[in-house]
Amino acid sequence: MCRKVFLVVVTFSLWLSPILASAEGWGYKKNSDGSAPDVGRYAPMLEKYDGFYLDSSGDPVVYLTFDNGYEQGYTGKVLDVLKEKEVPATFFVTGHYIESAPELLKRMADEGHLIGNHSWSHPDFTKISKEKMQRELSMVEESVKKLTDQDVMTFVRPPRGTFNDQTLKWAGEFGYTHAFWSLAFVDWQTDRQKGWQYAYDRVMEQIHPGAVILLHTVSKDNAEALSQLIDELRKRGYRFGSLNDLMMKKLVPSPVWGL
Repeated sequence: MCRKVFLVVVTFSLWLSPILASAEGWGYKKNSDGSAPDVGRYAPMLEKYDGFYLDSSGDPVVYLTFDNGYEQGYTGKVLDVLKEKEVPATFFVTGHYIESAPELLKRMADEGHLIGNHSWSHPDFTKISKEKMQRELSMVEESVKKLTDQDVMTFVRPPRGTFNDQTLKWAGEFGYTHAFWSLAFVDWQTDRQKGWQYAYDRVMEQIHPGAVILLHTVSKDNAEALSQLIDELRKRGYRFGSLNDLMMKKLVPSPVWGL
């Protein structure tokens, strides 16, 4: 009897151990000299599973990404600016956003933007099972397919930026690539907006070649700063790419001339 109990406990522990693996919170040391931030030991972790947080080619290109957990009334304006300026973006959406703002989701796809996976219910991936994580991602993917003509979902952004080696591995098995970021600031507090100039300055002081910029569409400041940001970045010689462009660079290295 004791031996059976011991085996049950060991089996349960082995099953639970991936969930209890230590969690990592995405972060980096910001630079204000035009260079990419230092992410330390996270860089090799992402490389192992083909994830990314920037375009390391050195090209003067930046990538706009938005996290959409819920709608605050500013996504329409963001889409207006992107359409006017002919700039691509990726929107990472949750189940709540899909259900509460289907017309905006359709518009994102219709206007050529990518829709990424931010999970159905915004859980900490490091605290749920592999099966639950797959279900979270599948529900978003299937719902987006039903509403739009985007039939492939490639990129995932983990809720709260929380991850570990196990969740990176699982995402890869599900056909997803982790898309982190190299430029962000506290912009999601809707009751603490500080004006468009604040958002503009926070982006421009951190900008660097290859930046993957994370913004939240719940921010009034971001919506009002976006047009000026795009114009100024273009004046500085930057162009705007989509995350599909970034992945192609990773998969197809630049040719070595003269060989």
